[in-house]
Amino acid sequence: MVGHMYTVYILKSMKDDKLYIGCTVDLKKRLEQHQKGYVRSTKSRRPMQLVHSEQFADKYEAFRTERSYKTAKGKKILKDKI
Repeated sequence: MVGHMYTVYILKSMKDDKLYIGCTVDLKKRLEQHQKGYVRSTKSRRPMQLVHSEQFADKYEAFRTERSYKTAKGKKILKDKI
C-alpha cells in the first residue's frame, strides 16, 4: 500500500528495565498487543512503556534502523536518544 508510515519503537519493561525494539505500521495496535500479553517476547516482562519512536516512509529504512538498534553500537546510539 502507498502512504504507509513505518514506526520503529522502543519499549522499556517496568519489570526488568530492559528494552524491546520493534517495527510496525500501526503503533497503537502494536502497543495494545504488547500490553495485553499477545507478544511472546514481552509477555512476561509487562508492563511495557513506550520510551522512543521514529517514523519512516520507507519500509526498508525502518527495518534497517530496527536492526541497527539491536547491535551493541546501535544500543549505545539509542541510549543517547532516550
